Amino acid sequence: MNIYKNPKTETWFELVKRPLFKNNEISETIKEIFTEVQKNGDQALINYAEKFDSAKINQLQTTIEEIDIAENLISEDLKKAIQVAKENITKFHASQIVEIEKIETTKGVICWRESRAIEKVGIYIPGGTAPLFSTVLMLAIPAQLAGCNEVILCTPPDKNGNINPAILYTAKLCGVSKIFKVGGAQAVAAMTFGTETIPNVYKIFGPGNQFVVAAKDFAQNFGVAIDMPAGPSEVLIIADQNANPEFCAADLLSQAEHGSDSQVIFISTDFNILNKTIQEVEKQVNELPRNIFANKSLENSHFIFLESMDEALKFSNLYAPEHLILAIENFENYIEKIQNAGSVFLGNYSCESAGDYASGTNHTLPTNGFAKNYSGVSLDSFVKKITFQNLSKEGLQNLGTTIELMAEAEGLFAHKNAVSIRLK
Repeated sequence: MNIYKNPKTETWFELVKRPLFKNNEISETIKEIFTEVQKNGDQALINYAEKFDSAKINQLQTTIEEIDIAENLISEDLKKAIQVAKENITKFHASQIVEIEKIETTKGVICWRESRAIEKVGIYIPGGTAPLFSTVLMLAIPAQLAGCNEVILCTPPDKNGNINPAILYTAKLCGVSKIFKVGGAQAVAAMTFGTETIPNVYKIFGPGNQFVVAAKDFAQNFGVAIDMPAGPSEVLIIADQNANPEFCAADLLSQAEHGSDSQVIFISTDFNILNKTIQEVEKQVNELPRNIFANKSLENSHFIFLESMDEALKFSNLYAPEHLILAIENFENYIEKIQNAGSVFLGNYSCESAGDYASGTNHTLPTNGFAKNYSGVSLDSFVKKITFQNLSKEGLQNLGTTIELMAEAEGLFAHKNAVSIRLK
């Protein structure tokens, strides 16, 4: 672990850097996969399933029978937990539906905006060492609330050609009708171009490894939108003398266990809390089943002592974390100073895991510093906003001269004439 005491401000830019990938090698692989899927469709996906997932599959789409069988493989306790999470996530995202408000900007000129669902969306769900069925809830629920006509899901199969039953159960619960056994960059390519079995979509959502992230970025070259640029998981914790080191260590490791390329940052204004948290991390990490990933992640992570809360928040805003935890007293006094963060957790009992699963907020968030200019997924991610205007005869008379003068000043006389001919 990297430990710093009062690092100088000029060194902060180095400290906020994320672990780097070999992007050139990844880019070439992505191009090859996209070309192959565009050319050979389903057969390319079947070949890649065997190559990358060691899975031999005969058909890409999951059958109704497979989905029904999966339901019986889930414990009743887990079903109840998923239902509670579904209700909370639905409640929070339904609150984001806004009423249409018509505004009269000038007498006789009415303007308003309406939402229209993106008709076809694709959801990617990782299914390897961590089958993220919780992400099905986070993406399928707002898609359903928005009214998307077609929601498809791609996730990699296991070596026996099966999809994790919790993913299948949750997808059915959230109204996802088409589920496909395809993972990695090839799944993103399939949703971009469409194949004999998998329909193309207009926007692709969901997390993944560095190949999936690069594939989503590449898909935009073909007119497909994505939820956001993304990278490995990350959390930044700011702690004062009232923080609980045991809690803080657990939160840090909850992100470190995602993968070896994840990053965690711990900042404290209390040196005693900093040291105790480091000790707790060293103690707890050995108890984790995924401690190989967590330990590797900790090599890329930082533990920092800073003198003041203002300094800590300035560092955080520069880092722009996916998850920000304020384990401090009187956190209400500092909320306005938070400029860049994907999702914020306030107080000692607001663990990041709550947002990952069941509090109601969305866990699909910008990483890699993109919280400076991107929001997390919300209901708005699944809709387009269309503006409308209606000008009465009186409205055009009131606004016409303004338009004519502006159009003429720009040298666009056809624009001017479209007004003048009506005013005559």
